[in-house]
Amino acid sequence: MTASTAVTVSVSAEGLATISLTQPQRGNPFDGTFVREMKEAFLQLWETPNLRAVLLRAEGANFSFGGDLKSFGPQLDQLPQLVRSWTADLHMGLQRAWQLPVPVVAEVQGWAMGGGVALLAGADIVLAGKSTRIGSAFSHIGFSCDSGSTVTLSARMGVARAKRFVMMGEVLSSQQAMESGLVDIVVEDAELSREALATAQRLAQGPTRAYGEIKRLFMRASAIPMEAMLEDEALTLARIAATHDAREGITSQLEKRKPVFKGH
Repeated sequence: MTASTAVTVSVSAEGLATISLTQPQRGNPFDGTFVREMKEAFLQLWETPNLRAVLLRAEGANFSFGGDLKSFGPQLDQLPQLVRSWTADLHMGLQRAWQLPVPVVAEVQGWAMGGGVALLAGADIVLAGKSTRIGSAFSHIGFSCDSGSTVTLSARMGVARAKRFVMMGEVLSSQQAMESGLVDIVVEDAELSREALATAQRLAQGPTRAYGEIKRLFMRASAIPMEAMLEDEALTLARIAATHDAREGITSQLEKRKPVFKGH
């Protein structure tokens, strides 16, 4: 197991890797430490011999709150640079994660928001508890989306539904998320960890090479290259981070008031 503050990786003798988000007291946020360690975790899996499947999970009551606003608040003037820096690690890590030639199973409990939703949506099989809530908050803080949201959400929900989800800042119940294609399986909260592990173990015991080729073929079916979209997202968000509304969105959240957006 790797020593870490935000992400841990362990691999069983049977080739099942478990990646855990390990900042539960903070809601497993996306910050500089997380994006760096997530990238390293998936790079490590690419070099892991006899890897058969991956279980992506998070410690604590919630999967992930997404971007860490407390990190943004003190650095409003540096947000564009911060975005470019963080997405360099984040988007490279996501590319390595989604292109792993083995099945990836996501176990989602509590709240999953923002980039956390893009992360889970890139998994091959997503399991959620009945009380799970999945939402997009980018527009609520005056941000465009990142973390591959345009790719993974469109692949799961369809472009029009995914755009509505992000633009309207929707929060979906686990049942609604399953009906929209964002979640594959909903189980009782108490059974979530057991069912997710059982699913990952089942896939780890399956035809790994075939799974890898199935994944590759479905990714090629996309009309828009993922790398191009990830770069577009990163540079767009960096530009958006310099706007009044982005600053207002962050400031209002930290001051616990309703934002007043100006459209510029």
